[in-house]
Amino acid sequence: MTVHTTEILVGGRTMTLETGRIARQSNGAVLVRYGDTVVLVTANASKTPREGVDFFPLTVDWEERLYAVGKIPGGFIKREGRPTENAILAARLTDRPIRPLFPEGLRNDVHVVATILSVDYDHSPEICGMIGASAALTISDIPFEGPIGAVEVGLVNGEYIINPTSAQSQQSQLKLVVAGTEEAILMIEAGANIVPEEQILEAIFFGHEEIKRVIAGIREFQAKAGKPKGDYPRFAPSPELLERIREKAWPRFLEAIRSADKLAREAAVEAVQAEVAAELATEFPEQDKLIAMGLKTVLKEVLRHLIIHHKVRPDDRGFKELRPISIEVGILPRVHGTGLFTRGQTQALTAMTLGPLSDQQVLDGISEEESKRYMHHYNFPPFATGETGPMRGPNRRAIGHGALAGRALEPVIPSEAEFPYTLRLVSDIMESNGSSSMASVCGSTLALMDGGVPIKAPVAGIAMGLVKNEEGVAILTDIQGLEDALGDMDFKVAGTRTGVTAIQMDIKIKGLDRAILTEALYQAREARLQILDMMEAVIPAPRERLSPHAPRIITLQIDPDKIRDVIGPGGKTINRIIEATRVGDKKVDIDIQDDGTIYIAAINEEVGAEVVRMIEELTRTVEAGQVYTGRVTRITNFGAFVEILPGKEGLVHISQLAHERVNRVEDVARVGDMLTVKVTEIDHMGRINLTHKELIPKPETPARTNRGPVGPRKVPRAAEGPHRGRASR
Repeated sequence: MTVHTTEILVGGRTMTLETGRIARQSNGAVLVRYGDTVVLVTANASKTPREGVDFFPLTVDWEERLYAVGKIPGGFIKREGRPTENAILAARLTDRPIRPLFPEGLRNDVHVVATILSVDYDHSPEICGMIGASAALTISDIPFEGPIGAVEVGLVNGEYIINPTSAQSQQSQLKLVVAGTEEAILMIEAGANIVPEEQILEAIFFGHEEIKRVIAGIREFQAKAGKPKGDYPRFAPSPELLERIREKAWPRFLEAIRSADKLAREAAVEAVQAEVAAELATEFPEQDKLIAMGLKTVLKEVLRHLIIHHKVRPDDRGFKELRPISIEVGILPRVHGTGLFTRGQTQALTAMTLGPLSDQQVLDGISEEESKRYMHHYNFPPFATGETGPMRGPNRRAIGHGALAGRALEPVIPSEAEFPYTLRLVSDIMESNGSSSMASVCGSTLALMDGGVPIKAPVAGIAMGLVKNEEGVAILTDIQGLEDALGDMDFKVAGTRTGVTAIQMDIKIKGLDRAILTEALYQAREARLQILDMMEAVIPAPRERLSPHAPRIITLQIDPDKIRDVIGPGGKTINRIIEATRVGDKKVDIDIQDDGTIYIAAINEEVGAEVVRMIEELTRTVEAGQVYTGRVTRITNFGAFVEILPGKEGLVHISQLAHERVNRVEDVARVGDMLTVKVTEIDHMGRINLTHKELIPKPETPARTNRGPVGPRKVPRAAEGPHRGRASR
């Protein structure tokens, strides 16, 4: 067994690449260790091409093992199941920069698997997985035009940091993952706390310098352990076939793609493809798939020629021109907040739901985050593109788009202290012709404002595109589906008026230089400001009041020592409050924190106020000199015990029941009677002494006569107090 290792200095810390000890039957297997984070990445390819496909079948899987962070999985099964949302996002993060570097026409299945074996939160497993995938493919015999490098860039106190630690990440204004080759940037994924474009650009190229050092280390590793690249078959139309397709299809494609209507354009393009394929079938027999590949290649060439040479987009827009935009809010009457955002033929309907903090999502994965108070979900049904198909759970794309929109809005969501609600936003794509994820950002901002959530600033998003050939380069604002599918870049940017909150960039070429990235970023800013102007013309600020259908969250602070009084033995007291304030089938939700903070989620303000009153009664402190009205709970021969506050009893001595002499306590009060009393003393043992006679008028002294001394006045029993009207014994 021969083991090869290489050490790379990444962000000032050592990363070790190892092969030859684990997973030796894989085509390429690399064990990456960075701090105490250990990730195994394997790369394998099928022996033969997959038949009947017109795409490159690459799969990237991210396998989390909860033992990596010392956890036992939750639930009944107690083992890892379907991938978590974080695992899917990490797999997409690895897939996107390596995909453009496989040769055109490769049809063998390629499977990259990152298995997370140990996690140290100061050393990102995502970065280890991306570098490990690059290294595994580079040392394998699978054709791959890498290697690539990847780093995370943070921004703490104005300084850029490579691969920040967990503590640094908590303070960072930026989380930017950048991947690329030695020459250019391939992929960007970022969340930012409203960071200006200038700092974003500096962070990208600060990271790229570190990427070059990572790539140098992988090349050194390849020199030690790399295999010769294999002879994998490529499927591509011959130059003769391509030329014949150009002759027949070029002018027809040029006419077919000139339409602002997506469905009409698609029908026209499909008709041209069918006609040309039929005409060439006899000239190039048994080459149907190669003809289809050639038609797609020529269609790309036509689009590039139209845009770069003729300076015309398929729908006749200028390069910086937005499609027509329509904005509506509050269209769903029972929903807590709604926004409908339409840009051209892309339409997103976002609905917001507010709930108590107990509704937040509990996470069972390897990340440090254990719960999520703000959730953003994205749905893309087949009818959005006029198609049919199964409607099951969200796929990887839907999860990725939902996470991107959520990341774009997270910096403006008020904190739990400011707005103690759980928030869920659902963006349903009703129509799609490009940039639906950025439409969902806009729709979600509208829903938040319509729902009265005090966001820090409105957020809008835009997707930029790129087409490039030997004639030049064109950067396109607000790309539609055709420009995305046949173009070279999908560069999504979201932010407020003052800075960026999220970026996602994918490209299909071998990388982008600084000039193109800079122009695209500032062109996106121009478009974002235009969209924000339109949104604020419809709803300039969050509504002052929440929807009448949203729960009312009331925050109450009590002494932590009083928590047990609110909960009661076995939860008896708190359950009594919940049942007493029930309205139909709707119950109040009471969430008590260890520090004495209580969050009350009630159906309306009246119910919330009643719950507050009941809790305050439970937690009030008895004070000497204060007057209370309480229920008589016990009678003894020396006095009556009165519950002046829930769980707080005091004694009214028989001498304190009335001004005149009382022979029997029952002559003044009985169990169940309500009695107004005053606290006269709380002794050193916490016993409460009460008086009733100080709160009632003192009887007048009777006038003296010559009949001798006046004895005690006989009071008729019917007038003695709360028991009047009772038959005498």
